[in-house]
Amino acid sequence: MDNNKTLNIHDLIKLLPHRYPFLMIDKVLDYEEDSLHAVKNVTVNEPCFMGHFPENAVMPGVLIIEALAQAGAILAYLKTKSSPSDNIFFLAGIDNAKFKQIVLPGDQLHLQVAITGNKGNFWKIHGDATVDGKVVCSVDILSAMRKTTQ
Repeated sequence: MDNNKTLNIHDLIKLLPHRYPFLMIDKVLDYEEDSLHAVKNVTVNEPCFMGHFPENAVMPGVLIIEALAQAGAILAYLKTKSSPSDNIFFLAGIDNAKFKQIVLPGDQLHLQVAITGNKGNFWKIHGDATVDGKVVCSVDILSAMRKTTQ
């Protein structure tokens, strides 16, 4: 990884344990100590659109939250200077989830996450997903860090 505050897909594969079809982040555009901006390009070729809904494809809200959770995990890995070989970050809870408009194939989801608290192995993260500058989803995420078993 370079020091220019962007991460490409090769960097992300080193930071996240997720793989196709569940890797929900395409690129990190910028990050600071407690915040990160990533993107997810939504394409009609995504497996979820075979059933949600074939004639009127809409990205499931739960996958938008998953994308925000993965962005939060990337931020936590960067903050702790660790990787999946050291720790795994699990989704432990969500609060205040709101969906404000649908996300369609062809949209680019901008994922903004910020660490709002950390106590022991638990991390609180706020996430906003936007399309064309409009918030489509906001959520408060609780993530639990666990040492990786070798």
